[in-house]
Amino acid sequence: MNRDNAAAASDDMNFALPEDLRMLKEVLRKFVDRELIPIELRACDGHKLRPEVRAHLEAKAKELGLWNYDIPREYGGLGYRQLARALVWAELSRSVALPTRNVNIFGPIVSPMLYRLDDRQKERYLLPTLRGEIKWCFAQTEPDAGSDPSSMRTTAVRRGDAYIISGAKRFITDAGDSDYAQVIAATDRSKGSHGGISAFIVDMKSPGVKLLRQQKLVIEDRPWEIAFDNVEVPAENRVGKEGEGFKDAQDVIAVQRLRHGARAIGVMERCLELGASYAKQRVTFGRPLADRQAVQWMLADTYLELHQLRLMVYQAAWKHERGEDIRVEAYMVKNFGDEKSFLAADRCMQIHGGIGMADELPIEKFWRNQRSMRITEGATEVLKSAIARQVLNEFG
Repeated sequence: MNRDNAAAASDDMNFALPEDLRMLKEVLRKFVDRELIPIELRACDGHKLRPEVRAHLEAKAKELGLWNYDIPREYGGLGYRQLARALVWAELSRSVALPTRNVNIFGPIVSPMLYRLDDRQKERYLLPTLRGEIKWCFAQTEPDAGSDPSSMRTTAVRRGDAYIISGAKRFITDAGDSDYAQVIAATDRSKGSHGGISAFIVDMKSPGVKLLRQQKLVIEDRPWEIAFDNVEVPAENRVGKEGEGFKDAQDVIAVQRLRHGARAIGVMERCLELGASYAKQRVTFGRPLADRQAVQWMLADTYLELHQLRLMVYQAAWKHERGEDIRVEAYMVKNFGDEKSFLAADRCMQIHGGIGMADELPIEKFWRNQRSMRITEGATEVLKSAIARQVLNEFG
């Protein structure tokens, strides 16, 4: 390669955020530091924001011009692309003030699947959701089909102009507050996840839909178990073509996995802030913890892993914006991010000693939340197996 070509190649490799995204990151950083961190230990009542806190934060979001940042422009939103969204998720996750799931202080959360509805169904479900008039939940996980959707037992059988849905779903966040569910069900079990799974919009008040129980977890989230007992659903409520529900759901989940990685960035940054600050202040045996190599190495390892994760998340978001397939990148981002952010919280807790386990600090909540993230949207071991398949296909 001659010198001119070498220079051109170098110019093409730019790892810095564009100016507008740097400004967005700075605005979000100030918002978290001023509005979230000071109230983070009293902002929620269980797994939900206190109403007065929600009202205050929503007003601030509108003030900052961030309302509906992830809604497409044609529906009245700001239309942020994937890298900008990743910055939002990362910055917000530096605090435990907000619920771990369904953070919607910047406007209603809208599933991408709703944009695929026909005009009639958009009028019934999408537009009221955008206006905040109705809420939804996503129902895929089952008692015997969590990370393995191909073994899904909930079925949708076509009968004339309707489908009859029967089965059970578990760990469904916000099902008790939802007006409708996006249900993933098997329309041809013989095909499994390769053309045998479809997606449906199901009204939660339909005859046969039953909320069985709300489950208590190690984190604040209180998901539901739902039963579908011969629930009749109009054929027009199928999302997309029959048999393509798994593919559509996986497209949504790939972005959710990217969100896991972005969240992990914020968690790791905050754990470094807390750990480094405490290490300088805490004196044992006449010396600050910051002088101890064991503590230095914990901080250094987290710093190294944070740098790796940030590059992985930014690259995956960049590929998504180019319309490229990010399934493998999403596997890696979630696997690495969830594992390393949990380890960062664990190290931070170790540095703080006993006080790190107390609810007077956010560390124990980071620790619990990130432990749960290693399971949801694809367990670590399942994703690592998927990555291994990619390796064998690519290099074998």
